[in-house]
Amino acid sequence: MKNVKLYRWLLWMMFPLFFSCGNKGQELFVDELPSIYPDYVNITIPYNIAPLNFTLRNCTHIEITLKGNTDSLRFTGKRKIQFPEKRWKKFLQAEKGNNITVSVKAKINGNWFAYRPFEWLISKDAIDSHLTYRLIEPGYEVWDKIQLCERNVENFSVKVFADYNLLDNSCMNCHITANQNPNISFFHLRGEKGGTILNKDGKLRKINTRTGDMFASSTYGNLHPSGRYGVFSSNIVIPQFHTLSSTKLEVYDTESDLLVIDFDNNRIIRSPLVSGKENLETFPCFSADGKRIYFCTAPALSLPDSIQQLRYSLCSIDFDADQGVFGNHIDTLVNMSSADSKSVSFPRPSPDGRFMLYCVSDYGTFPIWHRETDLMMIDLESGKNVDISKVNSDYSDTYHSWSSNSRWFVFASKRDDGYYGKPYFAYIDEDGKAHKPFVLPQRDPYYYDYTLKSFNIPELINGKLPFSASDIERIYKEGNLETLK
Repeated sequence: MKNVKLYRWLLWMMFPLFFSCGNKGQELFVDELPSIYPDYVNITIPYNIAPLNFTLRNCTHIEITLKGNTDSLRFTGKRKIQFPEKRWKKFLQAEKGNNITVSVKAKINGNWFAYRPFEWLISKDAIDSHLTYRLIEPGYEVWDKIQLCERNVENFSVKVFADYNLLDNSCMNCHITANQNPNISFFHLRGEKGGTILNKDGKLRKINTRTGDMFASSTYGNLHPSGRYGVFSSNIVIPQFHTLSSTKLEVYDTESDLLVIDFDNNRIIRSPLVSGKENLETFPCFSADGKRIYFCTAPALSLPDSIQQLRYSLCSIDFDADQGVFGNHIDTLVNMSSADSKSVSFPRPSPDGRFMLYCVSDYGTFPIWHRETDLMMIDLESGKNVDISKVNSDYSDTYHSWSSNSRWFVFASKRDDGYYGKPYFAYIDEDGKAHKPFVLPQRDPYYYDYTLKSFNIPELINGKLPFSASDIERIYKEGNLETLK
């Protein structure tokens, strides 16, 4: 009997820990993390990021408390939290380098639930202020309703800098910068009046990057830090459709070579080491200092019959920017020639020259259509792989770009539903450790629910682009098209 009375007394004393009858009504502590959307639980964020607005499905009201070392803030909302931008920026600025505690309460079916708190590490390392990307349908049926956009990641402002509505519904390829410099960039504009649009300090040129002796147009490319050179692959690209729901489309090259374009002298530079029918070379990029060219290469096979045996390795070749010539030998960084290997695509070195990010798929050269595609990273000094498994998901994670300080990178991930690519940011600390990624924040946390477009080839840049959609419309409609020698 004494034990029963003691048990009832302890239960009565512990009751206030679980329920309270204040102005919130009944409140229940839930010993689990809140399933907020987007998933911003236990992440590292830059101090200059836009507010991480979120929702908690099926709730009617939300309350959030941010507790830092210098201040504490409380916000409420109906079905979603939208932080006031000025208070958000002031709070993050004061908490740089600190861990802050985030406590979430939600009202569901008339009752309040208090969830287990989580943390945000506010990094002292800023992320580049702007992001460019291509908005495109995630399928393969529509390619003529494309926009190239520039988003300020410190707030929610968006500028469309190339719009299909102004360009006769022309297809546009991704926008690429030289080491995150918005004043040196390019993109391919296809169609009868198209060309490669080169931006140098806001001065636009439309260039025909295919000469008479080339078997295909310039496709994938990258810019030298000086802006004088661009390195490209020339690809004959073939789509192949599948009946499997998990693999709807395969894209492969039947022929591909590398070339460098000297934009100052309108000439093409080639090397027999990275051209010819024996090998397929693609996805070239310059090293951070511009002295090497990284690329992917695979032995030419009978395609599509041997598509599942097509595996690309990661290689490099020297490039002399003063003389404008290729080196005389090829180095292999990641060898994927064995039968049990995977295939490398889309290499991108960090601006400080320390790391290299790349994609790996089971086979082939079009990672966005491979669900199994993951990101990998190699230490360029030691040649060893760095564990970034925390970044990857069950769906394709591809098309990455570094921030100019080499502490952040952005990539396109289909992790939410397997169809729509969204830009995710990940932090790499001084020890090379990868932190849990988070999606680009939006003013309305329901934004990704009703936006039927993929964010393709996200590229971080450290400032605004010096041109607009009207500038692209003008140069598109003008007849001037520069040719190469």
